[in-house]
This record gives sequence, C-alpha cells and structure tokens, in this order.
Amino acid sequence: MTAVTGGDRADARRNRAKVLSAADEALAEHGLDVPLGEIARRAGLGAGTVYRHFPSKQALLEAVFARHLDDLVVSGERRTARSAPTEAFFEFLLDVIETSHRHTYLCEVVAAEESWPRPLLTASVLRFRQVLTALLHAAQRAGGVRADIGPDDVAALTAGCASTLTARRDRPAGRRLVQLTLDGLRPSTVVTERRAFRDGAVVVGGDVGCCAECGAALRVRPTGRPVRYCGATCRQRAHRRRLAG
Repeated sequence: MTAVTGGDRADARRNRAKVLSAADEALAEHGLDVPLGEIARRAGLGAGTVYRHFPSKQALLEAVFARHLDDLVVSGERRTARSAPTEAFFEFLLDVIETSHRHTYLCEVVAAEESWPRPLLTASVLRFRQVLTALLHAAQRAGGVRADIGPDDVAALTAGCASTLTARRDRPAGRRLVQLTLDGLRPSTVVTERRAFRDGAVVVGGDVGCCAECGAALRVRPTGRPVRYCGATCRQRAHRRRLAG
C-alpha cells in the first residue's frame, strides 16, 4: 500500500482548488448544463482527477457554493477588523451583492432544489449568517442602521439588489439603484408611508391584513408583493376548495 506523503496531499489540495475555480468560471459562462469534462479541461486536469474529488456534479456545485460563502465570511471578518461598524456593514453588503451578481447560477441551484442547504453547506451557511448578524447588530448599536431591520430583511434585500444588477445592462445605473436601496436601511430615511397596498390590505405595525383561509395576521413580504395566505397549507386548502366548488 502506497503511503500518502505531504507532497501528495498538497497536490490534491491544489487540484481541488483548480477544479473549484474552473467550475466557477465555466458555470458563470455556460450555466448549470456545463459538463464535468469541460470543467476538467479548464482546470488542466483529467476527468478522473475531477471525479476523485467530486463524484457528481451536485457534489461539485455544493463545494463551489460553500467556497463562495466562506469567501464572504472572510470578507465580513476583514471588514469588521478594519472599518467602523456602519461602514463595515454596508461594505460587506456591497461585497455580497457584487459577488452574488457574478454567481447567479448558484441562485438557480438553490431555487431548483428544495433540500438546500445540504449537510456540506450547513457550516458555511451558519458562519455566513453569524457574520451578517454580527455586522448588522454592530451597525444598529452604532446608530447607522434602522432598529426594525433583521437579518432576514437584509438577506432578502441583498438578493434583490443582486438581481437588479443582473437585470440592468447599464451598470452605473444598476449600482445607483443598489445604493438607493441600501440607503433605505439607514435610520434617517423614510421609505414609505404605512398605507394600503394595491390589493387593499392595510399595513398595521408591519402586518398586512389577515389570511384569507384561517384569518391569521399576515406579514409584508420582503418583495412588497401582496400576500393572501399565511403559508403553503392554507394556500393548498383554498386551492382544493376552489376545485371542489
């Protein structure tokens, strides 16, 4: 049996890093349909080497996603150490938006797979969430961010900003819209009045009317879209009743 030397392990780490970088590049250019063979070609490695590290494309996608989150965690920690709380928070959000904009295929993966995050990603997701929450709370304590904003609000907002950058061909205009959106997190900004949405539901204390099925209070979606039901169960129950009628 051949012993595994330190040099062999170093080679394995380098090959894994090459595969992840090549996969990120290929997926960004060609989307989720890019074959593992093309990724191996870009990495300058044989297909067998790729399969030894990642036995399936799903495993490779998970590893790419985990690395993306880990890089953002490092960015957040660096911002925390080098900048004042409010500045660090907004700089981190811009990092998240810019890198997420360049990795739109990852959003497709998450949207298409109900079981995300997978076990491999759990630790990376948790670390990202911890850094985001710590930066948010520090900025709020410093008075630089509205007190009624939570981590879920910030995550939804950054996802929307990344989509805005992707949709706008005029990059300067896209960045301006992102900046305007992020300015809404600052305490001196009055974004909207509390009044009726298009569907007539009245916003009161963050609620937007009641569930049409069970009567439970509803919350405003991060997207601002009208809400009719409190969840999937009530939505399905109402759908079955309509079919039965």
